[in-house]
Amino acid sequence: MYVPFDTLPLHSRIWIYQSNRKLSDEEVTAIEAATKEFLEGWSAHGQSLEASFKMEYNRFIIIAVNQDVQAATGCSIDASVQFIQNLEQKYQIDLLDKMNVTFKLGEHIAHKTLIEFKKMAKEKAVSANTIVFNNLVNTIEEWEDFWMVPASESWHNRFF
Repeated sequence: MYVPFDTLPLHSRIWIYQSNRKLSDEEVTAIEAATKEFLEGWSAHGQSLEASFKMEYNRFIIIAVNQDVQAATGCSIDASVQFIQNLEQKYQIDLLDKMNVTFKLGEHIAHKTLIEFKKMAKEKAVSANTIVFNNLVNTIEEWEDFWMVPASESWHNRFF
């Protein structure tokens, strides 16, 4: 069951999928419609999941579930991953590769492989103060507080 994102409790579980490229406004509109449709029917053990999503920077899909109502289970998580894989195929994007880093360069959002980011750190093209997107956060509250942080405050700090 789809609900507005801002109605979910702060401890709701989230999953963040980052695209390897910026999506066009038309792609975002289509992905938003498809995601809302998926969430309307998303369930675990026959029980509807109270879920929502946000799209940020034409690059991130953030799916959230209120686990107080019904917890996401293995099968329901598998269904969401299958949905994401379908988006990858349809739009020729990569959403599941966790070995990529997205970060801010001024107002620009950059996306690099982990190897490229590590090289940039070594060459001082990025620093411990570079704002990175920490997609390992697990709840809406963590997302609000710790999603965009200086690299020194995330797992990226090992490169500096």
